[in-house]
Amino acid sequence: MDLNTRIRTSFNRQGMLVTLGASLTHVAPGEIEIEVPIRPEVSQQQGYAHGALPFAIGDSAAGYAAVTLLDAESDVVTSEMAIHYLAPGVGDRLVARGSVIKPGKRMLVTQADVYAVTGTEERHIARLTGTMVRVPLRQD
Repeated sequence: MDLNTRIRTSFNRQGMLVTLGASLTHVAPGEIEIEVPIRPEVSQQQGYAHGALPFAIGDSAAGYAAVTLLDAESDVVTSEMAIHYLAPGVGDRLVARGSVIKPGKRMLVTQADVYAVTGTEERHIARLTGTMVRVPLRQD
């Protein structure tokens, strides 16, 4: 199975991302892009995207970026993830761009930048950095 198919197949099994209406918009070795619409159901009390939304797609983008560098029998789980919120999530959708800072045999250091998008205008709203740990692919 090629890389694109492998990542998209795994992504489609992510119940959380499916529930949020997220889509995988870019797959390349060490790089992933995920988009999600900003809907009233994922807002906070002031109408901005709830902070859990950029965290969810940023964590997933960083994790899948790590997976793109692994063999087909490996997957990752998040060991730790920090987020820095830079601006409110206001717009039509959020876009998370995940990448790998330092690949390792067991642990991979990753990051994701999240943008609020209105039309063609992007505003950087969050940066995540974290560590992914390689685990065997679960074959259920």
